[in-house]
Amino acid sequence: MNAKTKKTVELSQALHSEGPEADVGAAVQEIMRVLEEEIVLGVLHPRERLVEDELMARFGFKRHVVRQALAELETQGLVQRKKNSGAQVRALNAKEVIELYALREILETSCIRLIPLPVPAARLEQLRAIQRVHTDAVKAGNPRAVFRANLEFHAALYALSGNDTLIEAIAEYARRTYPVRLSTLVSNEYLERARQDHEDIIEALRSGDREALLRLCAEHLRPSRDTYLNNLKRLGQLEEAAA
Repeated sequence: MNAKTKKTVELSQALHSEGPEADVGAAVQEIMRVLEEEIVLGVLHPRERLVEDELMARFGFKRHVVRQALAELETQGLVQRKKNSGAQVRALNAKEVIELYALREILETSCIRLIPLPVPAARLEQLRAIQRVHTDAVKAGNPRAVFRANLEFHAALYALSGNDTLIEAIAEYARRTYPVRLSTLVSNEYLERARQDHEDIIEALRSGDREALLRLCAEHLRPSRDTYLNNLKRLGQLEEAAA
């Protein structure tokens, strides 16, 4: 039994011990979390099929649980269903990526405008503690830990706005761009830039420099978008050359 299979078996056993209602809700969320991470990290590739029988065997749950998890991922824009081929990881085209990132920039900079500045020392220390974890993950070259710490950092940052509806919208549209993120999560240059961006964001929060904060948050989005679009363009050129 490999490590991934052992982990999913242990998860199944733990969830089943909590009762049937807890089983379904917790199992769906855990399947979603694992598949989301695997999409971001490139374990699952765009257009890769997500076969229900294989997921049932892997996670140890019945078809309705797996099907519900896939339906939730489809609602989030990470999975799509194709006629006669079932569920697969969604592949975003250039237009979708441009529009999603334009919307993300509007949402995230709007949230930044709501943050009272300067930020109190206790809230800054919370961000610094998260950033220390992110920095350690970058230095260790651990993309999964980087991804988790990055999510936690931005959740804490946007929580400073106090606007729960806007925060929820930011999280939703950030999830929709998960298939775009791989190319930058495996780039040491980008990871170091993102780490420095976080440090600069904390300093702008401390000093009360809203203009710098807005600029940093907008620029922070662009490398993953631009890298993905460049890769799409390169693949298109390769396909044309092979035709």
